[in-house]
Order: sequence, then structure tokens, then C-alpha cells
Amino acid sequence: QLIEKVSPTHASVLITGESGTGKELVAKAIHMNSPRESQPFIAVNCAALSDNLLESELFGHEKGSFTGAHTRRIGRFEEAQGGTIFLDEIGELPLELQPKLLQVIETGEFERLGSSETIKVDVRIVAATNKNLDKLVRSGKFREDLFYRIRVMQIQLPDLKDRREDIPLLMLFLHYRLNVQESLHLLIMD
Repeated sequence: QLIEKVSPTHASVLITGESGTGKELVAKAIHMNSPRESQPFIAVNCAALSDNLLESELFGHEKGSFTGAHTRRIGRFEEAQGGTIFLDEIGELPLELQPKLLQVIETGEFERLGSSETIKVDVRIVAATNKNLDKLVRSGKFREDLFYRIRVMQIQLPDLKDRREDIPLLMLFLHYRLNVQESLHLLIMD
């Protein structure tokens, strides 16, 4: 019901829950049921990249903006133009990058690393975390203003242990998916 309620809006959504509860699947469902469904869905795991690489990944960079930047690179926000960007593990976003993300949410504008050119984007933000962002705000590790901007709507996913009726459906899905992948692999090998 919450997915149906939030999908047609342009509001930022925060999905919370333990690891393995299906936060990315919920984010994709929000996107697929939104007016942006025909536009890109771009997922970024904020915990998977170092602080230095994360800024370049999100916002892009110009040639020569740092050691190893041999070419201009388009960031994930630009790739998501008109669509949805899913920021998984948002609680891992470095404090230094949070103002830049806040600027994108508030103005729809940012600059690539090494550039003074302002880039305008229209992107819906869906974020997810298994961390307690309230606690991170109180400890000064997450900006309060950013927290309220990404949590316009919040969806709390229950733990799988509290959804035992979902386990057979998940097993069927995994069985189907693995069989499809195995069949594709065999088809490619032949």
C-alpha cells in the first residue's frame, strides 16, 4: 500500500530495514509504478566505494581533476536524468559529500569534480539503509537537513523472520531465477 501511495509522487523516499529484506526490490517497484518508469533506474551502493571514488561516481569528473582522471566521466546523477537514483546504504555516505547531495535535492543542480559548470538534473531520489539515521544525526555523523530531505516518505520493511509466509515465494523466485540463468548459460555455451 505504501509503494502504491508513494509511487505516483515525486517525493524522496527512505526505505529502512535489515539487510536482506528487499529494499532494492521496493525501490525498483516504486520506480516501475511511477511516471518515471520509462526512464533510467540507477542504483549506487554508497558503502561499496571509497569516499574519494563515491563523489566521482555520483557526480562525475572532468579530465585531469585528480590523479587517474584521464577522461571526462558522466556521473550517476546525469545517467539517471528523468528517472530514479537509488542510493543504497545512504547511512555510509561521508559527511563531506552530504552537502553536495543536499544541494542536488534542493536545487536539482551540481558540478562535476574539477568543473565550475552547473549541471541541472531532474532525478527522483530513493534511499535505503539498515542503519538508524536518527542516531547518526544525533551523533553528528549524518546531517539533519539531509535526513529530512530524503525521508519525505519512509517505508520500514519488516525482518524476514517476521514474514515467514514470504519464504516459500522467495524460494520459488530464486529457483526460477537460477533455472533461467542456468538455461541461458547452457544456451550460450552451445
